Amino acid sequence: MQKFSDNLLMLDSADHVKRIELYDENNQPAGIIENKPGTQGSIKIYHHLFKVFGEINTDAAVEGLALYAEHTEDAEDHPGKHPNIDRLLNVLDKEQTLSIKLITD
Repeated sequence: MQKFSDNLLMLDSADHVKRIELYDENNQPAGIIENKPGTQGSIKIYHHLFKVFGEINTDAAVEGLALYAEHTEDAEDHPGKHPNIDRLLNVLDKEQTLSIKLITD
């Protein structure tokens, strides 16, 4: 099994991303990920999913959960501990799609 830290090394830099805004199917805010210590890994993963899928749909959620690796199981065991993983789990559970807006420097 790949590790989260190894997976991050394979992804393109997202240093230029200030934050990522997510919106539900009704264009209502569904979350914000700030580029700051503690969420930089999530910025890289969500940036990657945006580049590959253009949105967070069920396929993107599956890939994102795989990239989070060992943290995905921890999120499943402790709901609320990893909100950016919980969001992907909810996309799968509810078969929803989230749009992404990148805010860059």
